[in-house]
Formats: sequence, C-alpha cells, structure tokens
Amino acid sequence: MTPELTEITVVGDDDTGLLARITSLLFDRGINIEDMDQAVRDGLFRMTMHVDTTGMESSRDALRDDLTELCEELGVDVQIRYPAESDTQSIAVLVTKESHCLTSMLKEYADGANDASVEVVIGNHSDLEPIAAKYDVPFHDIGDEKGSPDEDELLDLLSEYDIDLIALARYIRILSPDIVFRYESRIINVHPSLLPAFPGAKAYRQAIEKGVRIAGVTAHYVTPDLDQGPIITQRAFNVPDDASRADLQERGQPLEAQALVEAIRLHLNDNVEVGRGRTHVWNADEADLGLPSAISQLNPSAPIDDQLTDSQYSVGTADD
Repeated sequence: MTPELTEITVVGDDDTGLLARITSLLFDRGINIEDMDQAVRDGLFRMTMHVDTTGMESSRDALRDDLTELCEELGVDVQIRYPAESDTQSIAVLVTKESHCLTSMLKEYADGANDASVEVVIGNHSDLEPIAAKYDVPFHDIGDEKGSPDEDELLDLLSEYDIDLIALARYIRILSPDIVFRYESRIINVHPSLLPAFPGAKAYRQAIEKGVRIAGVTAHYVTPDLDQGPIITQRAFNVPDDASRADLQERGQPLEAQALVEAIRLHLNDNVEVGRGRTHVWNADEADLGLPSAISQLNPSAPIDDQLTDSQYSVGTADD
C-alpha cells in the first residue's frame, strides 16, 4: 500500500451496480480515487482501491461506519486500511507443524527491532504454540481435529491484529480466494522446490522421482493459483544420486527459512514491485535473490553465439 493512501478492499459476490454505489459514496465525501483494481474468481468479486482521504469531509470512524453499512446492504465485505500511524509493520505467521521457518521469523521479527513485528502466530494445529510462547507472541489454533482451518476465524484474527503482511511458514493448507483477495500482494509463502517446477504437495519427493541433480526452494507471493505467484527469492542445493526425501528435507529446510526471511525483508523495505506476473527487485545487488555471487565465477563464460543479443530472441532463434 502506498504509505500516504488509504486502501479499501471489497470482497463478495459479483453484482451489477456495486461499483457505482461505493464510488459514489466516496465522491460524496470528497475522497479521490487514485488507483483501482478489480478481479473476479469463481464468482467472487474483489475490488481494491487506493484513495486519498487527507481532505475528506468525514472522520475516519464515520467513513468506516458508512462503508460498512453500505457493504452490508450490498452483501459484500469491506476492509479499510488507513495510512499507518506507526512505522512498524505487523506480521501474522501461519504455521502447521514444521518449526524451522517460524523460528527464523521470530528470531528476526519478534521484538519489532526491524520496523516490523510478528504480532500473532496462527496455526491449524497447536504443536508450535510453545515456540510462540518462548518469544511472548500470541498463538491461536484455528484447526479442527483434522487440521482443517476455520477461515472465518482466521479473517477475524487478521483484522483484530491489524495485519499488514502474512507469512506462510510451511502452512500446509491452501488459502481460499476469500483470504487471498483481501491480502493481495501481502501474503508470502515458501515452497520446497525451484518453482515453477514441482508445484503442489510432496515437492521433494517429486524432485527425487524426476532424478533432478539440483533442487531448491522458492519464496513467492500467493495468488489464487496454487504455487504460481510471482517469485521473490530462491535457494538451490545439489541432490546426491542416492538421496532420499528426508535427505532433501534436511538440506532444504534451512534454505526454506532463509529464503522466506529474505523475501519478507525485501517486501517490508518496499524493494519488490509486482507486475505482469513477476517481480522486479529494487537494489537487487544488495539482495540475496538466489545463489551466492561466487557461483557466477564458477560458470563458464565461453563459448557463446557470436553477437548474441536479447533483440535476436524477440524475432526468434534456433531455440524457438
């Protein structure tokens, strides 16, 4: 969210006239819409607006009440995020049973020392509650006996803690569009493969079955399409010929935690811009996006095709 602008997100069933009613309310109160984005997925409508409320003819509380009343009449949900009065951004960490990513997140952000703070840990099991308690961070278990999460409770908690960013620290559940739409470009997941290879479940096992020699992990923004969101950071490691799934997990888990924390840092520092399905990272030379720079020195520099330029690829090459 642009720091000076208020973000309004509306989610619900798509219906004629919805957009006009909401924008009319804003205009009547002297609020200028600076940016608007809309999407529909499986009949679910999402509209995100960034608006200038600095000169509005209304108080913040009154605008929130008016929008809430109108959206209840229209049968949709509304979320309003005013420019933060504090420079500290609030993080919710979602977990299942694996502790490595959560531990790294809490070490980095539990005390708010980096202009961000883990305000809450939310799990679909209670296994990791002791780790959250060690760092004095509230923990909420929203799962039933099978680990199926209550997403209504999840939404309530995210609102209660006024969350700016959601980190999926090996949260082995698929978030519904109802969640993703509300927090677009504000949910970061870490996946145990070099996406786009091996999306979905059991990525390490998939890597072994395909006989890969190099595997890795990816931190990416979450979209409604499983493991297809814009990539932020990646890490890679060699796969021994006789490696088991447990071997890959042992090599990959420390890198999962590292990639997630680095992606969170880049996002919080406004170093990541999303467009056309991918990310651009500002000050990329100062970021750990992939392998260490020393690896580049080990890669051969020749031979390459003479006079090879990017423009050649735009009109077709022998690789096409």
